[in-house]
Amino acid sequence: MPTTATTRRPSATVLGHEEREVLHAVGCGLRDDEIAAALAVSEAAVAGRIARILGKLGLRDRAAAIVHAFDCGLVAPGRGPRPPVAGPVPRSSTGRTAGAKVQISVLGPLRARYDGRSLDLGHLRQQAVLAALALRGGRTVSQQELLDGVWGSEPPFSNVVPVHVYRLRKTLRGGGGPDAVIEHDRCGYRLAPGAAEVDLARMEGLVTEAGTAHRAGDPAEAVRLCSQALDLFRGELLAGLPGPLAELERLRLTERRIAVAQRKLEWQLRLGRHCEAIAELFALSAEHPLNELVAAMLMRALYGSGRQADALAVFDRARRRLAGDLGVPPSRMLRRTFQMVLRGDEAGLGLTGR
Repeated sequence: MPTTATTRRPSATVLGHEEREVLHAVGCGLRDDEIAAALAVSEAAVAGRIARILGKLGLRDRAAAIVHAFDCGLVAPGRGPRPPVAGPVPRSSTGRTAGAKVQISVLGPLRARYDGRSLDLGHLRQQAVLAALALRGGRTVSQQELLDGVWGSEPPFSNVVPVHVYRLRKTLRGGGGPDAVIEHDRCGYRLAPGAAEVDLARMEGLVTEAGTAHRAGDPAEAVRLCSQALDLFRGELLAGLPGPLAELERLRLTERRIAVAQRKLEWQLRLGRHCEAIAELFALSAEHPLNELVAAMLMRALYGSGRQADALAVFDRARRRLAGDLGVPPSRMLRRTFQMVLRGDEAGLGLTGR
């Protein structure tokens, strides 16, 4: 709307440089997340700058800010952004973000995102169907497997699997994702190749790279890659999802996380990074007090940090917990570690860098 002498807004010159950048991007029609990415700031910072812009210019809302960006000449109609502050995300001929994929997370509560936006996956049984497909890594899952894995011994009276798949397809496609995120053939359903990124596959890829780095004689790089893999785990695995499959996968993924953590911590100990490993080992030991390998690694890390008495105390706690919970003595491996700590056998403990 053109301004008059009585309704003229303050000029954009009252804005600081950062605020002018944000107003320019708003005028170009960019969302907060796109502006944040272009300016390398947080979305909260973008929202704060927009609030200050509206206040300084006396504007009601974002739509008024867009009009003002054009009125003051910061954005030229039909010519796109003047300076290369931020540009629209490249999109394909169908209007979808070029190269973008649906991102599915199973290493925690089930989540699906597209282009930075969370997708509503429906009720828990429907979510469990998507989780079953994502956990299979692109392999076909039969309808009977889905019924058994999601409903167990209480299958539904109606043929609901195709209904859930239809709704999931609509949700994933409605989010802007590829048309065929879920494929169907005579054998069952699967995630279409290349249509989705699953954090489980990313995690396993990082662990494989870590093994390669270790075999190449670069344990520090192996530790770094394992740390990245462990960072993909977030919160309770498959939280709230029903069915035998989700229950089994919670156990499997928990064991996988422990195995990756143990591998990383072992390499840290061999590098002599004992103090760095202690905090994580204490947390892992508290979470899994009957895991004797973790207890032995904690003893080695404490001894390597000059804390022999604390290392012996770990053995005593593990011995009492094993006796009280399982009625068994410590394993031969844990007893050997205790003896080596007692004797100060650093070679036997595999410690360096003291």
